[in-house]
Order: sequence, then structure tokens, then C-alpha cells
Amino acid sequence: MSSHAYRFGIEEEYFLADAETRGTPRRSVKPFHTEAAEALPEIGRELLQCQVEVCTPPETEFAQAREVLGRQRAALAEIGARHELLVFAAGTHPVADWARQLPTKGDRYKGILRDVGLAGRRSLICGMHVHVEVPVPEARIDLMNRLLPFQPILFALSASSPFWQGKPTGLTAYRLSAFGELPRTGLPELFPSPADYERYVRIMTNAGSIQDASFLWWSLRPSIKFPTLELRIADSCTRLEDALTIAALFRCLVRLVVRRPELNARLDGVSRALADENLWRAQRGGTDAEMIDEASERALPYAEALDGLLDLIGEDAEALGCADEVRNARRIVAQGTSADGQIAAFEAAREAGLTNRQALDAVVDWLARTAKGEAASSPA
Repeated sequence: MSSHAYRFGIEEEYFLADAETRGTPRRSVKPFHTEAAEALPEIGRELLQCQVEVCTPPETEFAQAREVLGRQRAALAEIGARHELLVFAAGTHPVADWARQLPTKGDRYKGILRDVGLAGRRSLICGMHVHVEVPVPEARIDLMNRLLPFQPILFALSASSPFWQGKPTGLTAYRLSAFGELPRTGLPELFPSPADYERYVRIMTNAGSIQDASFLWWSLRPSIKFPTLELRIADSCTRLEDALTIAALFRCLVRLVVRRPELNARLDGVSRALADENLWRAQRGGTDAEMIDEASERALPYAEALDGLLDLIGEDAEALGCADEVRNARRIVAQGTSADGQIAAFEAAREAGLTNRQALDAVVDWLARTAKGEAASSPA
């Protein structure tokens, strides 16, 4: 275990917005996607044409991941500008109307939309996924179970979806509500053994519910392509440093549960229900939420819950060389999440006398500046 590299990879999904209207593009985005694919071979498509995805290769150093993602963000911003588009990272698009979106062409996307119907068309959301390679792939189901209680803490740091369909939601992270319309989302079930998980997948496949395990869209799952666990809980992170921090925390947590097999070894239905409640609390309040601690049977301020997590993974952060990225979690709490910045930008614009739509346009501008690294500390 001590010599294992715990290689990781990060996938980020971004929105495209019309540079003039700030809504989703008024004209074809095919020229943008064509140029982006030529400039960035690692680029991918998502369910809707107003989305684009990038990824890093397997990495062992966060400096390398930072360079790759920073280059990709800068390149997409430049390509977008040539096509009169803004590119930004957020869990939801503040002003876009889901009913006006066009699906991406491709058999997989057509199949998904045929299977899930209107819920798929409404899935105007972007997330961040983190893969971490584990020493023993056969142990991933046990690790997935024992990582369950930590997911709400990671999710709160990523909160970046306070607006939906041109309206404030009253939540810091609405993306999970929209995503929750789809089947097989949310927290994974607790599987007693790898055999039970394999039996579940076999039955679901034989029954025609899924084509394979990649159609299990849980917040955490074993990859079917790589010997990794894939974290899928996070909103797309507007700030690159926030994305790296969440990836570092997850990587350290994977190492933690590998080296401490007794940790969270006896989770049950109550544990999962409490994790689900904490996920809702994080969705509603972000890093201002209180997290329920099962051991003490009380709610802790988020900062205290985060401190407990950081204490647990201190050894792992040092061993994996990502102590700086891990410590940045406290900076997110102190300075605010993307959702906090978006809400502040919206409220500042409203106080300045702008209309609701003009204030939302200011939010999109803030997101686009922040995503490409121009994020001033002030939200306006």
C-alpha cells in the first residue's frame, strides 16, 4: 500500500454561453466543437450540445494536473471568444432554458434520451469526476461503502449551482435535484461484498435496465474501464484550485480507507440515511451547513467536520505530496464557494438597480472570468 502511487485523473464539464445574450448559443456550436477537437485531442462531448468535457491523463502530481487543466481552460476560452462564446464551469447554467437545448448526436446519447425521456432533456447540468487508482481493484466495493460518509463534505466545497432556469433556487447546489430526476443517481447502495455488487449488475443487465455498469450514475462507483474508484458527486468547479482541492481530498481519502481497513467498516442503513441527510444539508447550505456526526449523534459546524476529515488524512496528504491542495479546503470555507460568489454577484447587481435578468447576466460574466483564472476576489 505504501508504495502504491494512487494515480488520479480529473474530468471537468463546462457550459457554453452566447457572449452577447449570456444564454446558451443562438447559432450552431459545431464550428466551436470542431476547432476545440483539433486543438485539444483529449476533449469530449456531453449529453447536450451546449456542453464540453475535458480530462487529464493519469497523474501522480497535482502540478501536472494544474498545468493540463489550466491549459485546457485557457484554450477553450480563446476558441470560445473566436466563436462569440463564453466558456465556464458551474453545476447549472444560471439563465439557460432546458427546453431549448439540442442533444449531442451519437448512439449513446440517443439511447440515454430514449431511455430516460424528458428527464434527460432537463439534465442541463455539469459535474466534475475524479478517478483514483486503487492497489487492489477487487476491493473497490468495500472502499466505496466506507467512503460514503465523506461524500457530503466534498460536495459542499464544490457547490456552484444556486440558479436554475433563470431563478434563484434558495440552494447552493441545485444540480443534484435536476440530476436526481434520472434513475440510478445519488449515493450508491451499501453492498455487502463484491459478489453482491456483481449480482446486482448482472440482474440489471439481463433485465434490460442497463447496458453495462457505466449506466449506474451514482455519486461514487467503480470504473468499468480503469482500476479506479470514480467520484461523481461534485458540481463542476468554477475555480481550478477548488477542483484540484476536491481531487486531492478524494485521493487522500482513498488511501486512508485502504490503510485503515477498520474505518467505517460497519456502516448500515442508518449510516447511509445520515449520509443522504448530510448531502441534502450540503446542497442547501454549502459550507454553511451543519453535518450530522453519527458517532457523537450531533450536528457539527461544517468547518469542524472538515477539520476532522483533514486530521484523518494528514499522513496521506504528506505521503501523496498534496498537502497544499488539501489545506486549500479551509480557504474555500473562509472565502466562499462558487455558489457564494454567484449569489454575491447577483445581489450586488440587483442592489445596483439592475433587473433580475441583467443580474443573472452579471453572474454568467463572473463565472466566465473566474473559470479562466481572472477571478478577482470581489464577486462583482
